[in-house]
Amino acid sequence: MTTMPPPSSTTVSPSRTTCASLLHELQIIWDEIGENDGERDKMLLQLEQECLDIYRRKVKNTRKYKADLHQLLADAKAEIANLVSALGENASLFSPGKGPLKQQISAVNPVLDELRLKKQERMKDFYETETQIARICAEIAGSNRSFDSADPEIDERDLTVKRLGELKSHLKELQNEKSLRLQKVNSSIKTVHELSVVMSIDFFKTVNDVHPSLSDPSKAQSKSISNDTLARLTSTIHSLKQEKQQRLEKLEGLGHKLIELWDLMDTPVDERRLDHVTTLISASVDNVSRLGCLAVDVIEQTEVEVERLNALKASKMKELVFKRQNELEEIYRGVHMDVDSDAARQILISLIESGNAEMSELLASMDDQITKAKEQALSRKDILDKVEKWKFASEEEQWLDEYEKDDNRYSAGRGAHRNLKRAEKARALVSKIPLMVESLTSKVKAWELERKVPFLYYKAPLLHTLEEYTVLRREREEEKRRSRVCFIFSTPCLCPNFPFLLHP
Repeated sequence: MTTMPPPSSTTVSPSRTTCASLLHELQIIWDEIGENDGERDKMLLQLEQECLDIYRRKVKNTRKYKADLHQLLADAKAEIANLVSALGENASLFSPGKGPLKQQISAVNPVLDELRLKKQERMKDFYETETQIARICAEIAGSNRSFDSADPEIDERDLTVKRLGELKSHLKELQNEKSLRLQKVNSSIKTVHELSVVMSIDFFKTVNDVHPSLSDPSKAQSKSISNDTLARLTSTIHSLKQEKQQRLEKLEGLGHKLIELWDLMDTPVDERRLDHVTTLISASVDNVSRLGCLAVDVIEQTEVEVERLNALKASKMKELVFKRQNELEEIYRGVHMDVDSDAARQILISLIESGNAEMSELLASMDDQITKAKEQALSRKDILDKVEKWKFASEEEQWLDEYEKDDNRYSAGRGAHRNLKRAEKARALVSKIPLMVESLTSKVKAWELERKVPFLYYKAPLLHTLEEYTVLRREREEEKRRSRVCFIFSTPCLCPNFPFLLHP
């Protein structure tokens, strides 16, 4: 039988004292029972084994706890290292130091909490920045709806201030790009509005067809700025400009027709309707900006007016043709040119009644004739002025001849003094006749040489008339010198166009 040592008189821990007292109490109970030594040894060995198992479990648990602390510390250090790396912090500032595990862990936890908080704040900055970047990129790409259902992906391995700065710099570039695109969109909308106003096109429908956000003035900052919207705006503006150019060209053509018809029919200014259309004839397409001046209604009204004037033209054309014929004849008469009026009018009547002649072409032809007649009249004016002076001088010469034949010219009768003065002036004028004839002959020859046609005066060549006059005047002067006698010539005039030219 194993004998347990008696309780020591030395001071022991309460736990050991309790075990000894319990063992002593157990022996007393065994004695009372009469338990043999074998059973007692067996029970004591069993108790000893159970105690060892408890210690082993305690040691094992403690070792595990220690390992867990080591792992916790290692995990904390690893997390700190990752956070320091991700945040771009200085690793030397976050060293846990040395000492017991719990002391190291106590030192690490505040650092870890601080880094986690800093990461959370940095993640928020990244999220906000990348969210704005993603939103602007979606606006540029025109995929706003897909953006609403997806959060931006953030690389948690790189949360450095440098990376955040790069993202903010990129965001700034995108914001500038958005601002420029918004300016371009607004400028394009303004251009569409200006073109729509000029042509009276529904502006809101036009921009709404490009993108619905463009037609709502209350959403100035939410207008679509996508590549597709910009391209559609550019295409719309191009189409509107082409339409504007086509409408302007059409109105220019109608304006020319209006002016042609007005001029053709001598329409008074106060009766010229739609005169605002004719102001577009010389205008460049970029300078046409008046409200509704290129509207479809304006074009249709102008077309109706042109049709009305064309119908009116047919009834007035005969009147206009003869009006021009009268003008042409008046020009010819004014410069003493022969024209067969009856034959010309008969030809015009035949052309009009046959219906084979294009009236506008006929009027244009007559306008050309009038222009040429005016040019010809202008070229004859200087010669005709000299002819008039020559005629007047010749008439005065004829009067002087008759005056000198009058034996009573010096009598004191009524008007004698006046005739005397006229005779003095007539003699001075008659003395210039040779020079007049010579100058006039030179002018006529130069005129005929330039135009290769004879200068006709009342159907007779003026040069031939001048030559006849020169010969007759020379003969008359010779006759005067021979006879020195004044008499009245009764021989008929050889030049019917010049009754003052008498045969001696």
